[in-house]
Amino acid sequence: MPELPLSRGRIVAVVAVTLAVLVVAGRFLLHAGATSSPTPPFRPAAAPAPAAARPMLVVDVVGAVRRAGLRRVPQGSRIADAIARAGGVTRRADLAQVNLAAPVADGQQIVVPSRGSPAALPGGGVVAASGAPVSLSIATAEQLDSLPGIGPVTAQKIVAYREQHGAFHSVAELDAIPGIGPARLDELKGLVVP
Repeated sequence: MPELPLSRGRIVAVVAVTLAVLVVAGRFLLHAGATSSPTPPFRPAAAPAPAAARPMLVVDVVGAVRRAGLRRVPQGSRIADAIARAGGVTRRADLAQVNLAAPVADGQQIVVPSRGSPAALPGGGVVAASGAPVSLSIATAEQLDSLPGIGPVTAQKIVAYREQHGAFHSVAELDAIPGIGPARLDELKGLVVP
């Protein structure tokens, strides 16, 4: 049998045609396998609205964060989301004093204290030491308990109200909590913010 002389160009052409046939056959087999699989028994829920469609809130993130200042976060965000927008925390941050799961309210200031700072007190008394008002939307039950006339039971009622109704929009909303009346609201003016 006579040998056929194969030039370099013919070898390249044969290899190229062979690869092309393999690629087309592979795509056909993958596509055929995907269409023959059964439909899943449930359909996933509709995708949530994109973040751009949700209204944006403006918050002031200060303290032991990488880029302190005003940050925009989508409505429904948590304290952790706002801190992430500020570049995250520094090594000195005392996250035990911050409720990362608390919802964010428009116009809120989020303070991330430093470890060992004079403002940080045992039991989460950050606000009492610094003289700044307690944020009803993010304060822990312990921080609320440190307020005059608010005991542990009422503090827990405030947290439960916040979990059910979302972030506070005004201090006057405290009137809806059993045990807090007009006299207690007057006593808390200047000590709390929404």
